[in-house]
Amino acid sequence: MDGIILAGGVGTRMRPLTLDTPKALLPLQGRPILAWSLLSLHGIVERALIVVHYLKSQIADYMARQTLFRRYALIEQSPAPLGTGHALECCRPALQSSDFLVINGDDLFAKDGLRRLSREPFALLAARRQDYHRYGVIIRDESGSFRAIDEKPPPGSYPAPAPCSIGAYKLNSEVFDAPLRKSVRGEFELTDAVTAVAEKREVAVVDCPFWLPIGDPAALAAAQEIDIARWIH
Repeated sequence: MDGIILAGGVGTRMRPLTLDTPKALLPLQGRPILAWSLLSLHGIVERALIVVHYLKSQIADYMARQTLFRRYALIEQSPAPLGTGHALECCRPALQSSDFLVINGDDLFAKDGLRRLSREPFALLAARRQDYHRYGVIIRDESGSFRAIDEKPPPGSYPAPAPCSIGAYKLNSEVFDAPLRKSVRGEFELTDAVTAVAEKREVAVVDCPFWLPIGDPAALAAAQEIDIARWIH
């Protein structure tokens, strides 16, 4: 099975750290963020696809040196990063498996959570957050089945902590049947495609015991003190 790491963004919120270094290669406890992502997928997927754009040559050099995945490919998000849905579409010609994992390159996930996610036919990882307004809230119907993701709703929209989609998915080729349209943010959102698929088939929600979003320099500094190796090894 293939595993996709979305690492094509320019890292605007991480500046000035990303002026000369892609976000995926910023150091976290002695290794690049990308190394932690690869380690989290190692043993779960057989091949890694890394979506690149900004300072892509640096990521290419790192992937040539790393030893976790002998089978990998770099997928350029061209002509520019246009959202997570666009990133996945760029991977479509390179995929060698009908089902695959997709993870955000600036989030770290418990390996056990990704392993359980990989066993589902079609699913997403979830975690409960007090600050749900910063993320996408998972909407369920009366039977408890997943129905949609409400992206960054205003504070007070839901009781806190609310279940949020945290940027990791088990998908298959059905996701490409969903037409891509720009969201209100002006991007093509992978979450919109997952929501469209949920109208036709069951989408499982898998709770993740550890999730570390690394969105800005303060979050990266705080992450240096977290026992990441407990969850990713």
